[in-house]
Amino acid sequence: MFAGIKEDIKSVFERDPAARSTFEVLTNYPGLHAIWWHRLNHKLWRANVKWLARFLSTIARWLTGVEIHPGAKIGRRFFIDHGMGVVIGETAEIGDDCTLYHGVTLGGTSWNPGKRHPTLANGVVIGAGAKVLGPLQVGENARIGSNAVVVKDVPAGATVVGIPGRVVAKVAAEVSEQRQHLAKKFGFDAYAVSADNPDPVASAIGTLLDHIHLLDNKVAELCSSVNSLGGNVCAEMPELDLPEEDFKRAEQQAADQRRKEVEAFDPGI
Repeated sequence: MFAGIKEDIKSVFERDPAARSTFEVLTNYPGLHAIWWHRLNHKLWRANVKWLARFLSTIARWLTGVEIHPGAKIGRRFFIDHGMGVVIGETAEIGDDCTLYHGVTLGGTSWNPGKRHPTLANGVVIGAGAKVLGPLQVGENARIGSNAVVVKDVPAGATVVGIPGRVVAKVAAEVSEQRQHLAKKFGFDAYAVSADNPDPVASAIGTLLDHIHLLDNKVAELCSSVNSLGGNVCAEMPELDLPEEDFKRAEQQAADQRRKEVEAFDPGI
């Protein structure tokens, strides 16, 4: 239990720059409190103590402003930012590392029993006020924009906006992971270099990272072919060695830039 709480708190620091201390997170994040209440209620629900589970979930709603049916299945490191007005239905299923902002509804479209609420794969982010309705599937690392109304399946890696929700961008997960890996290798901060980022500077950096990855592969193939013919090249590829002070300075500058952007615009508000 305590390991799970520790993991939840760590996930808050990773996703909310406003978090300053563990004590602050423990005492001032109703989204976390709602999740902890739900874990207790879900155990009671599975043990067939359903009235008590519903009663405690009602108390949790009064205390946190978040309504989670005790029958809902929720994975690890789930984060509800701000929390107020979130509703998660009975047959909803949420994977690991998902994030919901305030006013999100994971609701149903039918009064018939059975599966009637959404299933979110790992890494899904849903913006404030969005409604995801029906027994649909939201793929891994998909993003749903604020106030969108989604009534159809969402592909993995897609970004969905509007009413009704429509896909405006779809990026292969391996591309984003590849870019992040290269960004860290060359000393870039991986923030804002995702392939679907509209920032022109970030897009240019992303394109450069893709080109570097292609060149690395081609050089490796060339070295392998030369060596197979009796040559001896690329035995030791030089490692990129950034001065530690420069790297720390770059990290600090990136962190300062993130803080300024968050202060200027909080996507959860």
